[in-house]
Amino acid sequence: MGQVTLRSLRKRYGDHEVIQGIDLEVRDGEFIVFVGPSGCGKSTTLRMIAGLEEIDSGELLIDGVRANEQRPADRGAAMVFQSYALYPHMTVAENMGFALKMAGVRRAERDEQVRRTAEVLRITDLLDRTPRQLSGGQRQRVAIGRAIVRKPKVFLFDEPLSNLDAALRVDMRIELTRLHQQLGTTMIYVTHDQVEAMTMGDRIAVFHQGRIEQVGTPMALYRQPANAFVAGFLGAPRINMVERPPASAAGAARQLWALLGGAGWPGAARLGIRPEHLSVVPAPADAPIDATSAQPPTVPATVVLAEHLGDVSLLHLQVDGVQDLIAAKLPMARVPLRNGDAVRLGVQSPETLAFDAQARALASHSAEAALHP
Repeated sequence: MGQVTLRSLRKRYGDHEVIQGIDLEVRDGEFIVFVGPSGCGKSTTLRMIAGLEEIDSGELLIDGVRANEQRPADRGAAMVFQSYALYPHMTVAENMGFALKMAGVRRAERDEQVRRTAEVLRITDLLDRTPRQLSGGQRQRVAIGRAIVRKPKVFLFDEPLSNLDAALRVDMRIELTRLHQQLGTTMIYVTHDQVEAMTMGDRIAVFHQGRIEQVGTPMALYRQPANAFVAGFLGAPRINMVERPPASAAGAARQLWALLGGAGWPGAARLGIRPEHLSVVPAPADAPIDATSAQPPTVPATVVLAEHLGDVSLLHLQVDGVQDLIAAKLPMARVPLRNGDAVRLGVQSPETLAFDAQARALASHSAEAALHP
């Protein structure tokens, strides 16, 4: 068992309340990710679960038992830190078995548990090495192995991959996901990297300023965010947010609002659309719009920056009267667009999100339905 319940959890440092009443139910055996920007409270919450930070108010339950006053060693949780924190004078096997040794586990049983764990992590050939003889990825595997041998109810990961290079992070994401499937133990994983959150978690809890903004599956949060913060934090490149244009705005800004289905949302203060849901075609910026044409409507734009990544192109576009650049993610064209090119911007997939003046999501919306009722 490894069910973790947080009830109105609060934490204060002096006059600053960093955790502002968190309620969360972590299911037994699930992989849940705490994600959010630096300083949002996700690591502090993890440390309160581990017992490394005192809980000022609220209640922490592990398998239904109040754990607020329990010692860290008695909570059945094992933590893997951003820094590997391995003993440099010990071998891999000694590092992994140290907690068992301190607990009085017999040598033969200790060695067997270390051996089995090393097989799971595929580091059997490293058991006789010391940490200085290991790569960063190997050291992180050892740190994870040190947690596994304790057979905890809950694994707590505090940004464990942030010290690794990009390619190794991808490999370790796969390894941790495989490990969870193999062990079936509850895992709580903290990261500021939304790619890690989207690819690893059964569910995601999005933190912001000491609160949880939304909890759900990765695709549910991506497609139906509760507010503009969640919509903007999940997704790379981030979602385009278009403010309702004033009456004095340039014609292109009003055209873009209409293109996104703004007429169907009288209460919307801004509309959001993902970069992959836009289309871009080369065209003279001053080409007239024919309302009777069978072609989908478009608005004029200018390429400010074109990033060609091999399989896709990321275009950052300026639309007259729109303050922020519009990002479009497109399949790589045979003849790539260049900075300064005039284009026509359209909607490829009618999945617009609408938000009110308080940044709360109104609902999912089909731009195509608003344009062609």
